[in-house]
Amino acid sequence: MSALGKVTLLDYGMCNMLNVARAFQHVGADLQITEDPSVAMAAERLVVPGVGAFADSVAELHRRGHAEAIIEFAATARPFLGICVGMQVLFEGSDEFGETPGLALLPGWVRAVPDISTNGQKLRIPHIGWNALLLPEGRDDAWKTSILEPMTGQQPAVYFVHSFAAVPTNPAIRLADCDYGGNRLSAAVAKDNITAVQFHPERSGGAGLALLERFIAQ
Repeated sequence: MSALGKVTLLDYGMCNMLNVARAFQHVGADLQITEDPSVAMAAERLVVPGVGAFADSVAELHRRGHAEAIIEFAATARPFLGICVGMQVLFEGSDEFGETPGLALLPGWVRAVPDISTNGQKLRIPHIGWNALLLPEGRDDAWKTSILEPMTGQQPAVYFVHSFAAVPTNPAIRLADCDYGGNRLSAAVAKDNITAVQFHPERSGGAGLALLERFIAQ
């Protein structure tokens, strides 16, 4: 492991690479950006950001040979981080613009964010802005040893922009939730060496930077 923590960002044409790269550089990562699946496979730590539509993202991952590289990398013990749509594509599929299969590395499906609150009020879609991270229900120790451990005992505010959210079928992989109009949305998940977040750490101020710093220390 390098002293600064070497991070490889996977560029597949569906991500805001500049802001993510700047955030990792800010916390001292030894950073490389690649479009080459073989480089991604050899990474010390692999990060897959993502914005836009689920189907377009999955199509680009397959077209460029990255889907197979991600699946193979996930089978190793090396740290992996998915961000926003880079989290969603790890699940079995999505309802966005019709059913589209995902990479099926995590159990569950990506569903539309509810547009009605639990008390019947209309909600703005997409869910945009700052929202607090919450421990999953009944899992008070969920953040222990995770990239969120430095925020234990807090409800850090992070920045979201999304119309769809993953619904894990295994509650044990839920790392953090957020509350949107009384609806519990999955905000982060973790399974073995895979961690993924629906929010944007690169736009989440000190909390986001602390998360990235923790990731490069793994």
